[in-house]
Amino acid sequence: MVKIGIGVVGGGYMGKAHSVAMSSVAAIFNTKLRPELEMIAASSPESAERYRQQFGFSRAAQNWQALVADPAVKAIVIASPQETHRAIAEAAMALGKPVLCEKPLADTLEDARAMVATAEASGVVNMVGFNYIRTPASQFVRKLLADGVIGDVTWFRGEHTEDFLSDPQAPHNWRCDGMANGNMGDLAPHPINAALALMGPIAEVMAEIETVHRTRPGGAVTNDDHAQIMCRFASGVKGHIYSSRVATGRKMGYAYEIHGTKGAIRFDQEDQNAVWLYRAEGPEATRGFAKILTGPAHPDYKPFCLGPGHGTGYQDQIIIEAKDFLTAIEAGQSNWPTFRDGLAVAEVVEAALISAQNGVWTPVSQV
Repeated sequence: MVKIGIGVVGGGYMGKAHSVAMSSVAAIFNTKLRPELEMIAASSPESAERYRQQFGFSRAAQNWQALVADPAVKAIVIASPQETHRAIAEAAMALGKPVLCEKPLADTLEDARAMVATAEASGVVNMVGFNYIRTPASQFVRKLLADGVIGDVTWFRGEHTEDFLSDPQAPHNWRCDGMANGNMGDLAPHPINAALALMGPIAEVMAEIETVHRTRPGGAVTNDDHAQIMCRFASGVKGHIYSSRVATGRKMGYAYEIHGTKGAIRFDQEDQNAVWLYRAEGPEATRGFAKILTGPAHPDYKPFCLGPGHGTGYQDQIIIEAKDFLTAIEAGQSNWPTFRDGLAVAEVVEAALISAQNGVWTPVSQV
C-alpha cells in the first residue's frame, strides 16, 4: 500500500463529493494507493481554509497554482468552474501529475481539444468525471449490450431531466447566464455521454434548443432551458436525446431505453438500483419487463454492501470514480472516460448547437 497526496481544486458541491470520496475509497475498495487529503484550493484563501477544516485536508492553498506546484500533491482533482479547467489541467500535466477533471471537460470546444492534445502528448493519466454511467446498474447494462442479450440494437432514447428552474418565478441566478451554465453545458453532456458509452459514436444530429423562460425576477436569461436531439449513430441506429432543467416533477431523470431484436432495456436514475429487462422469448402471455435489483453480483456493488437490493447512492458513484482514478494511476494508464471521451461529448454538443442554429442535420465530424 502506497500513500498518495491528493489536491482538490474547488470546495463546492462537487469539491465536497470528491473530497469525501477520496477519504473513503481506500477503505471501501482496499485500493493499493491510499489517498491522503493533502491540500484544497477554492475561490479565496478564506474559503479554502473553511473547506480544509470541514473536509479534513492537511493544508489550504492560497490559490490553485500553489496547489498544483506543491510537491506533496501527487494527483489533482478539478472541481472548479468550467472556464478554469484548461489552465489547471495543463499546469498539472506539465508536472506529470494525474488529473481527474469534472465534466464537462471545458467551457469551449477549443479548450477541450487543447486539453486532449496536452494530455496525449504528455502521457499523463487523465479522466473526466461522468459519474452517473458508473452506477452498478448502468455498468451491468453495458455488459448486457456487449453480450448481445437484447440482440441487435434498433433504437435508443436517453434523457436527463430536472426541474430546478421549472418555476418561471424562480429568481435569476448564475445558472441563467452563459451557454456553459445552461442546459447544453450542464445537463446535456450526461445523456450524450450515456449514449456514447452504451451505443458508440454519434455520426450526425438534428437539434432544437429553447429558452422557455426568457426572463426571471432579477434579469434576462441568456442560455437554454431544454433541448431535443435526434441522432444517428455510426452503427446506423437511430436515437433521441432530451435534456431539460424545466421538466416539472423530475428530480434526477437520467434515464434511457434501448430496443433490440431480442429484447429491451429500461433504466431511470431516480430508481438507480434497478434495471428493467425484457426478453422476447417464451409464451407471449408470460412475457414482460423483469425488474432486476442490483446486488453483489453486479459491478462495483459488493464493496459497499453484501445485501442485494440494499442499494448504492449518489456519493457511491463518486467513490467508484475515485477507485477508477487510483487504479489508473497505479497502472500508469488512463481509465475510461478519458479527456478524449470528454471531447467526444463536447463535439456532439457543438454539433447540436450548430444544427439548432441552421435547422439542418449536422455531422459531428464537421465541427
